[in-house]
Amino acid sequence: MPEFQTPAAFLLLLFIPTLYIFRKLGFFSRISLVTTFSNWNGKSFTWNKKFRNFVSVLSHILVIAAYVLAVIAMADPVIYKQEKVYTSRGTDIMFVLDNSPSMAAKDMAGGNRFDAAKSAIKELVNVNEGASFGIVTMGEEASITVPATTDHKVFLERLDSIRIGTHGDGTAIGTGLSTAVFHLANSTAPKKCIVLITDGENNAGAIHPETASELALRNNITVYALGVGSSGSVPLEYVDPKTGKNYSGFLNSDFDVSSLRQIALAGGGRFFEAQSLNDLNLALTVITKNQSVVQTYHSKTTSYQIYDILIFIAGVLFVISWIIRRVYLQELI
Repeated sequence: MPEFQTPAAFLLLLFIPTLYIFRKLGFFSRISLVTTFSNWNGKSFTWNKKFRNFVSVLSHILVIAAYVLAVIAMADPVIYKQEKVYTSRGTDIMFVLDNSPSMAAKDMAGGNRFDAAKSAIKELVNVNEGASFGIVTMGEEASITVPATTDHKVFLERLDSIRIGTHGDGTAIGTGLSTAVFHLANSTAPKKCIVLITDGENNAGAIHPETASELALRNNITVYALGVGSSGSVPLEYVDPKTGKNYSGFLNSDFDVSSLRQIALAGGGRFFEAQSLNDLNLALTVITKNQSVVQTYHSKTTSYQIYDILIFIAGVLFVISWIIRRVYLQELI
């Protein structure tokens, strides 16, 4: 809700009922003569009274609305927004997100695994203001999509831009984890963790996943693994980003739970099996609670004045009303 710096300006609203009373008492009334023109044996002049009355009332309403907005603008409305400014570092969380074609399998409440993972990540980011988030995308190869940052707007924009299949048909878990370790190793954050989200087993890359997890642990980085999806035959649809070709069919889904659990164990973390979006959200909530740190912050208040917007809208309404009355109704104003 806006606060008004000059609330006395609202007294000008009394002008509207005052003018109405004076008009009812006969003040400011125009002198008018009712005259009918017609030719002999001709049809008398007719006009669409109902529509003209409607347009006339509309023009009056526009004038009143414009006047009210102008009065509100004169009251100098200001909107205050408070935000937290953190003065100490929070946790660094790096997601290693599998974007191989198998993540297009539709077994997450009608949606595919990849969109469910992105949705869960977004929800986590929105409720953890002080943490830093980054993403490594992983397929047959891996690359950093966004380094750990507290600019959550940029993070979410880059997350939205990630597409399935941009890193080839494969799952290089070891390469993905190593890339994340490389970008977190020199961080001064009090806690650092990697969250691996995949639906497959390591079948590409030259680095063994457990070796990468052990490397993370030596750099004080905890590794968590989330196995996404269900077992069995699952429908799959996706568009190859390189060729534009549509693929559809069924995927024989069966990721190796034991290997993912071993990856998490080697990295000092935990393994979570997620067969639904709710499972994903719950797993990420548990991870952030385990990795939470106490941060110091102060509140920053920002003010936004909106009188110029109100004046502009009031001016537009006045102009529309003038056009209706002068051009269409042809009244002298």
